[in-house]
Amino acid sequence: MEFHEHSRPGNVDVDGHPAVLGRRHPLSVVYGGGGVFGIGYCVGVAHGLAEGGIPVATAPSLGTSAGSWAASAVALGTSYDDVADIEAPSVPNGRSGLLAEVARSLFGEATHPLVAVSAVCLRTRRRHILDGGRYPLADLVAASSAVPGLLPPHRIDGRLYVDGGMWSTTSVDAAAEADEVIVVAPLAGPHMGPLGRGAGFLLERELRAWRRRHPDHRITLIRPNRTIAARAGRNPMSLFEAGRARAVYPLAHEQGLRWARRLRADGDPPGRADDPVRALG
Repeated sequence: MEFHEHSRPGNVDVDGHPAVLGRRHPLSVVYGGGGVFGIGYCVGVAHGLAEGGIPVATAPSLGTSAGSWAASAVALGTSYDDVADIEAPSVPNGRSGLLAEVARSLFGEATHPLVAVSAVCLRTRRRHILDGGRYPLADLVAASSAVPGLLPPHRIDGRLYVDGGMWSTTSVDAAAEADEVIVVAPLAGPHMGPLGRGAGFLLERELRAWRRRHPDHRITLIRPNRTIAARAGRNPMSLFEAGRARAVYPLAHEQGLRWARRLRADGDPPGRADDPVRALG
């Protein structure tokens, strides 16, 4: 694939031709950040939606940090047992290439044209949307998950990248070309404590801006309810504990099933719902 880089509104650079930013699609999915807990949550919700008949596995997806792992796993059909079996590195950890090694143990050298991820270029401090059809998914998730101070930057095509969550926990503004957009946000909402309230405030602002630009499209926000949020713990470092991800997966799976039933029961053609931004725990 020929390499192209161009800018989009919102201080975004695009590397390659991510399908999530291409032509208008019936459905697009956005997976947000949230540590290892966020991986378990996003994959659980996605598997529940898929089991309930929502075709998330064949929809273009945009992942940020933990969400990049989820987008890659869902697109490749990776089971949660395989995801849960990876050895999550302890943090902080400064060993270069560590995240990519872990990711390659799960994804190998696979690429996927329906996956894109958000990461921040360390030199320019600009957000990049990186194309999973051009770059190995293992490199993309390593770049998108490199939390400053906890994990080292990851190099792709000569550029060093850090966690896309440094710009936005979801980068929902990049999910523009779909009739129906589903946003899975592990950190957003009042049940997630101060961190969740802050992330939720920023996400609501992004959603309002998205809605103004796309009044004829529909967007659905899925975030942790009180029971799920309790699994995250109060200390932000708890988000990196593998046990919490395993505990949250079945709860998130059930939440995804409930949302699938609701989405299918609505029966509205995309863009004709009465509630263009919907959110439910």
